[in-house]
Amino acid sequence: MSTGSTGSQGVSRRIENLHKGRVSRHASGSARSNVSRQDAYNYALRVAYLHHLLQPRAKRLQHSSAPKRPQAQRTQSSVTDLVRDFSTFKDPKSVRFPQGFMAELDKRITGVLMGKEKSPEYGDPMVKRTFAVFLNEFKRPEFRKSMEADRKMEGLILIFFSNATKELQKGKAPDDDHWKLLVDRHVALFVRLISATLKTNEWHKDKPELASRLQTLESKLLRHDQDLSAESQRNGGTGGSSVEVEVPRSQTVKDMPQVLTVANIFRRPINEVQSDLDEQKKSWTEKAALQDLKLYQTNLSLNTKKTLRTQDFDTEQAFEAWKKQETPELSQMLLAIMQSNPELAKSAPGALPPVKAANGTSQENQALDTGRRISDGDGSLYTVDVPVDMSALNLTDDAHEAEAESEGEPYMFIPPDPRRFYKVLVKEALSYELAESGASSPSGDNAGARLLGKKTSELLSEVGHWWRLPYISRLMLLLDAARDKYIDQELDLDTLDMVFNYFKDPPPEKKRPDNAQLFDRNKWPIADYILNQQVLKSVGDMLHRDFYQQFATCYTSKPPNIGPVMAVLETHIDDDPLYSRSAEDLDRFSEELGLMLSEKAEGQYNSLYEKEIKPNRSNLDFYHVVQLGKAVLKLTEKIQKRYRKTPEIMGVEPFGILVKTVLPAFEKDAHQLLSSMLDKSSGEDEIPIEDGFELYKELVEMRRVHVETLPNVPFGFHIEDLLARFVWRWISISDGNVNSTVEGAVKQDGFAVRNEGKDHEAADEERHSVSVIDLFRFFNQSIDQVTRLEWDDDLQYAKFMTALAKSVGTGLHRYCELLEQAFIKEMDRMTPAQEAALAQTKQEKWMQMAKDAITAKEKVEPFQFLPESFVKLNNIEYAMLQLDKIEREMNVDACVDVIKRSEPPQQDRRRRRNEKFVFTIKIIEAEDLKACDPNGLSDPYVVLGDEFQKRLAKTRIIYGNLNPRWDETVDITATGLLSVTATIWDWDVMGDHDCVGRTTIKLDPSHFSDYMPREYWLDLDTQGRLLVRITMEGEKDDIQFYFGKAFRGLKRTERDMTRKITDKLSAYIHHCLSKRALKSLTRQNNLSLSTVSSYFQKRTLPQPTVQVSPTTADVATALQPLFDYLNENLAIMQQTLTSTSMIAVMTRIWKEVLSTIESLLVPPLSDKPSPQQQLQEPELETVFKWLTMLFDFFHAVDDETGQANGVPLDVLKSPKYHDLQNLNFFYYETTDTLIRTSERMATATAERQRKVNGSATSQTQAGASSGNSSASAALTASKSSSLRAAPTGARRTKTVLHSRNLGTMRKAKEDKRKEAQAEPSDDMILRILRMRPEAARYLRDRARQRERLAAAAAADFIVRQSVAQGERRRQGMGRNTGSGAVPSRRSVMM
Repeated sequence: MSTGSTGSQGVSRRIENLHKGRVSRHASGSARSNVSRQDAYNYALRVAYLHHLLQPRAKRLQHSSAPKRPQAQRTQSSVTDLVRDFSTFKDPKSVRFPQGFMAELDKRITGVLMGKEKSPEYGDPMVKRTFAVFLNEFKRPEFRKSMEADRKMEGLILIFFSNATKELQKGKAPDDDHWKLLVDRHVALFVRLISATLKTNEWHKDKPELASRLQTLESKLLRHDQDLSAESQRNGGTGGSSVEVEVPRSQTVKDMPQVLTVANIFRRPINEVQSDLDEQKKSWTEKAALQDLKLYQTNLSLNTKKTLRTQDFDTEQAFEAWKKQETPELSQMLLAIMQSNPELAKSAPGALPPVKAANGTSQENQALDTGRRISDGDGSLYTVDVPVDMSALNLTDDAHEAEAESEGEPYMFIPPDPRRFYKVLVKEALSYELAESGASSPSGDNAGARLLGKKTSELLSEVGHWWRLPYISRLMLLLDAARDKYIDQELDLDTLDMVFNYFKDPPPEKKRPDNAQLFDRNKWPIADYILNQQVLKSVGDMLHRDFYQQFATCYTSKPPNIGPVMAVLETHIDDDPLYSRSAEDLDRFSEELGLMLSEKAEGQYNSLYEKEIKPNRSNLDFYHVVQLGKAVLKLTEKIQKRYRKTPEIMGVEPFGILVKTVLPAFEKDAHQLLSSMLDKSSGEDEIPIEDGFELYKELVEMRRVHVETLPNVPFGFHIEDLLARFVWRWISISDGNVNSTVEGAVKQDGFAVRNEGKDHEAADEERHSVSVIDLFRFFNQSIDQVTRLEWDDDLQYAKFMTALAKSVGTGLHRYCELLEQAFIKEMDRMTPAQEAALAQTKQEKWMQMAKDAITAKEKVEPFQFLPESFVKLNNIEYAMLQLDKIEREMNVDACVDVIKRSEPPQQDRRRRRNEKFVFTIKIIEAEDLKACDPNGLSDPYVVLGDEFQKRLAKTRIIYGNLNPRWDETVDITATGLLSVTATIWDWDVMGDHDCVGRTTIKLDPSHFSDYMPREYWLDLDTQGRLLVRITMEGEKDDIQFYFGKAFRGLKRTERDMTRKITDKLSAYIHHCLSKRALKSLTRQNNLSLSTVSSYFQKRTLPQPTVQVSPTTADVATALQPLFDYLNENLAIMQQTLTSTSMIAVMTRIWKEVLSTIESLLVPPLSDKPSPQQQLQEPELETVFKWLTMLFDFFHAVDDETGQANGVPLDVLKSPKYHDLQNLNFFYYETTDTLIRTSERMATATAERQRKVNGSATSQTQAGASSGNSSASAALTASKSSSLRAAPTGARRTKTVLHSRNLGTMRKAKEDKRKEAQAEPSDDMILRILRMRPEAARYLRDRARQRERLAAAAAADFIVRQSVAQGERRRQGMGRNTGSGAVPSRRSVMM
């Protein structure tokens, strides 16, 4: 029944009929009993033998003498006979001629008339005449239109037959029938032409049935064609005729195909079957079959229980439809029996339907001919193609009498209960076919045909036809039999699937409706409907049980394939509307499946646990937990892959149930096992770090699977908290080995350029040695070990990186210390002359000094640098680059942000109480120092000591200078207030060093809480003062602090090394650019540069009476020794230093040159008049020529290419260089003019400062909420030239926290340079005024004014700083109470 055709009323009626016992017909009580195998065999054998009796009898030709005037016989007797094969075909479409056929046939007929056909038979004039008459009819538009619409081949042949008959009959006598044979011949030639047309256009491939029927028709038409030419040739020339006579029917089983099939199915020997047949053949006759059909027809008319009745169908319409189909089939079967045995038509009670004979032929011969024609058809026994008058057929004579007798009269060929008998037969047939095929599982489109062999199928069809079982009943009983065999495990699942497919798409039967009409369940018998329900339910229950049992092994290594079971369920059971399984049943089944799978998953995990853990309880370690985790992951991956395409089966997800069961179980057990092992591990039994890292990776992978599959279920424990100790142990070990690693690397390093064995100059990347490479390889290995773990706790990861940064800073500090010690030792080594002088006695030293003074010997000699010294400087540069790379890879800013957001404020305040502070003291310069040497100069250096007289630091010695500039930096660590004493000493070759002056510095952390640098002029206790810059930074556990400290340490080491190199060159630079050399150039006697060396032995120089400006050539000649000296040393550097270090050294030398020239022009900045005298115009002109020539020398422009190879222009044109260039405009101005200019510039500076302070104040009041950035901006904006020049004030620049990597350092340096160029200063004017005695009062007034401005600015800064700090404190409290988004570990690691 279709999905929408059966309502609830129909189902209720069927169930009611089932209870009333009307679902099957039976004739007696014996029919209700079980059918034996013998009974089924007996009735099947009857039908098989009847089939043999009804087969057309074989014929043979028998000669008879010809009569005097033989009558010509036609092969066909009517038009209906000609087209019988076309009109009775099952699919009329298959025998219609194709599109375009009419046009092609028109051409071929025209070719016949024109003689183009090659076959000689078409050349006969009579044939052409017949074809010409037909062509006229063929070309009529009405005919063409009608034929192209219907496309029926029989219509075309009939029209030709009609025209040929009319044409050939013309002029013939009424008693002459010989022309009728010509009609057959011409029609045959027309059919042959049609076949040729189909083959020429390859239409016969698409219409094989049409081509076959045309061939058959042609052969029948030409059967007696040989008699057309010579009648006398018949029968060997004697004339007469040959007639067909019947061959006696065989009674041997071997000649009965269906009887043999019965014997095979029931496994009976041939002789036994032959015996049974011989015993019963007198009863199993055509007459008995005819009586069965008459009795069946009577029962059908009387609506008895021996046939299907109205009660056996759901509706009257269904019963009438079945009855309407049953009546003509019975008539056909009756006619077939009588055609097989015409004598039965005479002896049968009642009038049989007369067979209309044609042309006076006898009824008997016509019946024989009919049988022959039936055998020539498609093999169907009961399809009668001749027109039969069935009006006189009466099978219901004495109906009332027959009805009374029918209840007790059995059939001969129809069993008492055909359905049960047929089911037994089908079961035996299935057993036989399965045994013959070896229980193979045929597949493909012909699976149904392979299920039952051709002979078996024909037997079942014949039996079902004679037992009057509807086709759907036969199919249903086949399905029922297969159901029983499947339940009894005699049938496999593939064969069951084949049976269902055979049931759904059975082979068609002659005169049967198509499958769509066949499966209209509204027209089924009720018994079939209910049987269908029962079969579906029992098979469905069995398949569900099989599925349950097979699915229970889904977690095993090789589970059975559940695909076939599911395919049969989905294809044949669940989709069938008769399968009554409610949604509650399905949900209950799914729930049971889920519970069962959970138990199986738990069992799988327990088996893994017993395999990996239980045998190793006494010696358990991380390895076993890791192996258990790997086994669990392997199991989940295997199950996920297995069910990737079908994750949900029968409402359950095998993979989901598995992970919901095994993952939490593993997490719980792993946590307990690991916690127990970690608690027991200590000392020598400490678990190796590598095992902890391997365990972490496995647990993280397990957690990844957990998160992907169970997103809403938290992981069983926090992996990072449990295993963080292994990372800290790794960091601690690395930190403990860092100093030894550094010392070993330095000890084994020869500090040579790494181009050994190469004939080319070393590239920059080859100019550092292996120690720094080994050092950073060690650092990177330590960091990579942690990074590769992909730690999933942001706070812990940030703390790991902080600890590693501290370790890196410690290693770099030690590396810088060792390199600087070696570097100083190499740079301070004595020359052979100095070693000899050191060995002299005191008297010998005095004698040598007198001798040198008398001979005016030059003491300045070029210093011989060692290549390893420059390699050490290259290593420092490489270290800065690598440290900057590590800083970027660690994502320092993200780490700091995570720690700030995660740490509670109480802990932060507690940490600050125990914080250490690092004070960075930069000793910049001193001025107006006391002269301690006989020549009126001093050789000063500075020593810093604490309050316990412990030396903290010492600067280098500046020879022969009362205004020295050191620019050296030292770091001092303190936990609170610290007093530092700065003592300036005068270095002496012999005897004790003299004290030049002393001052005290108080380092109070509360005064430097803003981490801003401050500059102080400290007055000495004797004479003069010292300028220092002090910066404080907290010694805090902060990754930015550690990186900043490491960067500044490297930069300081680089700066000290560069300065040390410059100091070796500065003595000769000062010698060549001294005032004595300047005066010697401007004297009239033009003293040589060599005589200037007496400057080192004499206090005063003879002053020339007249000064003249030297020429450019004279100036160049005077500077040539300096150029040669620099070229000689720079060539050595060029071979070893990298390009960056080379530029740094040359830049430092350039600064020394500018400082030397500046000291010739003006004294240092101070509020006291200077004894230094202004230069004369020739001297000033000479100094600027020096500056120009030295500028070109350091820029080093290639004359050929025009490319600069020296110091870049932006470095050469420093603020000091611009100040010296501008000095020429003010140098000879009057004192009053200089004072007015200075006041104007000071006023403009003060106005700019007020604007900056006003803007900073408004930003502080309106935007203090911007936090540290706003405070930093306000502090930066507080700088001014007045403060910068204040003799007792503090100069404030950016916080040192901004100097933590190369990027921030370069930016700060660039900002400082731009700031110095952007803000004009009157410092140079004030320095010129120091050489004007009349400006002494103005200098004192300006000093007091700067002090007042500095005090006011400092007070304003303190107020703004307090406001900003209060606002930041309030914001910090708000952030700590709120929920801030913590950056992910990925962002920290990027």
